Amino acid sequence: MQTLWDYRYAQRTQRMASSAIRELLKLTEQPDVISFAGGLPAPDVFPVQQFSEASVKVLSEMGAQALQYGTTEGYQPLREMIVRHSARYGIEVTPENVLITAGSQQALDLIGKVFINRGDRILVESPTYLGAMQSWNVYGAEYVTVPLDENGMVTDELEGALRSGPKFIYVLPNFHNPAGVTLPAMRRQKLIDLADEYGVPIIEDDPYGQLRYEGEHQPAMVVLDSKMRNCGNCYSGNVIYLSTFSKILAPGLRVAWVIAPPEVISRLVQAKQGADLHTSTLAQILAYEVSKGGFLDEHIKTIRKVYGERRNHMLAALERYFPPGVEWTRPQGGLFLWVKMPEWIDSIELFKQAVEEKVAFVPGQNFFPNGGGHNTMRLNFSNATPEQIEEGIARLGRVLERAIKARAAAPAV
Repeated sequence: MQTLWDYRYAQRTQRMASSAIRELLKLTEQPDVISFAGGLPAPDVFPVQQFSEASVKVLSEMGAQALQYGTTEGYQPLREMIVRHSARYGIEVTPENVLITAGSQQALDLIGKVFINRGDRILVESPTYLGAMQSWNVYGAEYVTVPLDENGMVTDELEGALRSGPKFIYVLPNFHNPAGVTLPAMRRQKLIDLADEYGVPIIEDDPYGQLRYEGEHQPAMVVLDSKMRNCGNCYSGNVIYLSTFSKILAPGLRVAWVIAPPEVISRLVQAKQGADLHTSTLAQILAYEVSKGGFLDEHIKTIRKVYGERRNHMLAALERYFPPGVEWTRPQGGLFLWVKMPEWIDSIELFKQAVEEKVAFVPGQNFFPNGGGHNTMRLNFSNATPEQIEEGIARLGRVLERAIKARAAAPAV
C-alpha cells in the first residue's frame, strides 16, 4: 500500500536495503536458538569493571570536557595513542593522519560519500564484507570482483579487473569477513605493486588484525605501500587504513579510526561534519582512559586466548558432526570461518531448516556483490561458549545430514 511519503523519498533510497544479517538475527532472538550468525564479540570478555572505574574518573575529573562538543578529527590524546599503537605494527604516521569515526561502518560511509559517484566501479573480493556494500550501494557503486581462495584474494586474476578502471580496491587482508582467510605476504606485495602501476587506491579494512591465534603476523598493506615510497612517517601513500575498538574493547563504544594522507583526512572531516559533527566525546575519552597504561595490550591477550579456544572447539566439532562433501576454512584469527557445501544445496533453504532445529548461521549469498555463493555459509565462533558450539554444530550437522539423505532418496530426473 502506497502512502503520501512514497513520492517524497530520494531516488537513492531505491538502492537502500536492510542488512540481510540483521534481518536474520531477528529470527534468532529466541533464547533457545544457538546463533553462529552475528559477528558479535563475546560479552564475557568485555572489560566492564575497567569501564566502570574509568566512567567515574572521567566524569569526576573532566566531566565538563567529556560532555561537551569536540573537534571533528577526534580527541587528541586518543589519536596520539593510536599513532603509538600503530607504530608497533610498522604503521608510521602522525595524528594528522588519524580521524576518529563512529565505528568502522561510518568510515566506510564517509569513504563512499567522498569518493563514489553513481556508476563508479569498486574492486572487491568475492565474497566481501556485506556492510561495505550496504554503505556504497546508496552512492550508486557497481562492483568488479576478484575471487578468493584459501589464501585470500587471487591476485593472479587482479590485473584483468584493474583494467576496468575501478575507483578503488577494497580488501580485508586479515581473517577476512566472511571467509576467515588471510592474504599472505607475496600476494599483499603483488596487490600493492599492481595498484600502484594502475594508479588505483586501496581501502584496507583491518578490524581483526590484532586477533591472531596462530601463525606469523603479516605486514599491513599500508606499511608495504609506505616502504615502497620510502616516506617514513610522512605518510601520503596509496592506502587508506581502517580499524576499530569494536573487536578489542567493546562494539557499543562505536569508536574506530581512519589512517590516510592528510589531504584525504581533510575531505573525510568535511563529510563527517555534515554527518554528526564528531564522534561522541565521552566515548572517545573512555576508550582512551581504559586503553592507556598497558591495559589494552593485556586485554587483547585475554581475547586471543578465549577466541582461539572457541575457534579450536568449532573446528573440532565440524570434524565430528559435518558430513563428507562439506569443506571449511581454518582461520588463523578473527571471528569467522567459511563453509562450502555441495553445489546443489541452497543455504537460504538450509537456514530455514536450521532455525527449526534451533541453530542459526548466515547464508553466504549475502556476501557476493554480483551473485553466487548459494551453497556457502558463514559461522561465527567468538560469541558462543564451547558448550554451545558443540551442541550448535551437532544440530547443524543433523540438518545437513537430513538434506543429503533426502537428496539421495529423491527419484532421479
